Parts: sequence; C-alpha cells; structure tokens
Amino acid sequence: MTLTGHGRLAGVLGWPVAHSRSPQLHGHWLQRYGLDGAYVPLAVAPGDLERAVQALPRLGFRGFNVTVPHKEAVAGLVDQIDPAARRIGAVNTVVADEDGRLHGSNTDGFGFIEAMRDRLPGWQPSGAVVVLGAGGAARAVVAALQDCGAVQIRLANRSPQRSEALIADLGGTIEAVDWAQRAAALAGAVLVVNTTTLGMTGQPPLDLDLAELGPEAAVFDIVYTPLETPLLQSARRRGLQAVDGLGMLLHQARPGFRAWFGVDPVVDAPLRAAVLAA
Repeated sequence: MTLTGHGRLAGVLGWPVAHSRSPQLHGHWLQRYGLDGAYVPLAVAPGDLERAVQALPRLGFRGFNVTVPHKEAVAGLVDQIDPAARRIGAVNTVVADEDGRLHGSNTDGFGFIEAMRDRLPGWQPSGAVVVLGAGGAARAVVAALQDCGAVQIRLANRSPQRSEALIADLGGTIEAVDWAQRAAALAGAVLVVNTTTLGMTGQPPLDLDLAELGPEAAVFDIVYTPLETPLLQSARRRGLQAVDGLGMLLHQARPGFRAWFGVDPVVDAPLRAAVLAA
C-alpha cells in the first residue's frame, strides 16, 4: 500500500469500532493492488454521528462503511438511498460523489448471496428457507432471498414483535414461527440461516436440533467468531453443507471498495487468511 497526499480515503463508522475486521480486509486489498489510499476505523459516538457524516466528504473521504449501532441512523442522513437499503431500513455502505453528496446502500444481502454461491456454485432457494432472527442482518438476508425468488421464508425470532415488524416492512411469502417451534420449522427446508448472535464468542449457544433437515439442505451461520460455530459443527456431523459467516463479511465489502478505490477486488483464500489472522 502506498499513501501520499493524493490518496483515496475511506473508513468504517461504529461505536465502538475496534471489533471491526473491515480495516484488515480493505487494507489487504489496498496492499495487494498497490493502491494509493487508506481505510481507517472511525469511532463515532451516536451524539456525534450527524456531524461526522457531514464532515467526512469535506475531509476528502470517498465514502465509508457503517457498523453497529449506526446503520439505521445513517439511512436518514444520506442524500440518496438505494431501493434495497430503503426496504431493509439500514445502510452499511456510503459513497460520496464529487459534489460531496452521499449515496447509501446496503450490501449485506449481496454478501450473503455471493457467499452462498461461492460455497455452493449455482445455488438457488428452490424450497423453504428458515431464517433465525429478525434484526438488521435478518432483514438484509430476507430481502436478498426474496430477490432471488425464495418461495417460502419461515422467520423464527425470540421477540414476536420484531418478527411482525419485519414481515410488515418486507411482506411477501414470510411466515412467522414461534421460537419454541424453530426445530419443527426445519421440516422440508433447503436452507437454514442463523442471523442472531447466538453461538458467537461470549454469547449463549444456539440450541437447534437439525434432525428435520433433509440431506440436500444447507446451513449458513453469519457468525464468524468463532469461524466454526456449534451450529456448523452440528450440520457437518449430519453431512450437510455448512457455510460460515466470514464469506458474507468479505463479499459485502466488494461494492464499496470498487466505488472508493476503483478496483473490483477478489475474495480468495489469502484474503480469508489475512482477516482470520487479525
């Protein structure tokens, strides 16, 4: 990576932000492609968010990523928002044009689908899909599945109110499932996606019996710390296809990097190794 006074700048906004792997991810690409630029973590408290968002283009930033807890708030601060981000109600990628106008998008759904197809080439949601959780990640996953033609989405969440809100906003063929019935809801499903934090390091485990899944089903866990969650271990023991959450993280970063630095980056084994090493 080369950095001069003319380098392109981007970063990630969060509070806190030290947990983010995005600086390592984008830093790897900057070095690989020998680009003049930098990608930096930006710890911004909620009370300072609006001023920070307005200041970044004036400081020369080409754009930025957004992580918790700012994704929903930034959706109301950009000048233009794409249809996917509007449906989801959250922005994770912002691009500044030459006039400093901010364009917000949500690439989490893109990252999810690309990670699935990276692991399972040609994959399509040919049957029912079970999504666990109803937060921002679940919204992105459900919207992406709808765009891919999912015929039935079963949504199981610990808070029925959040499930109802997601269904009201996204509509379509989404069926709310009681959290206590989540294992039974797997019957006939071709894919299970965990979008909760259950199973993440420091969080309670996800208690889910996979017995109802057929041999053709796949299991996706968006958690990537640890990379091999108990859910994925259980899936592999049953001979099911298992997809970890790191791929989603890596692929969702591609559109932003392309817009900010002018290169369409590659997601491959060296990139995974670099981010895991961080």
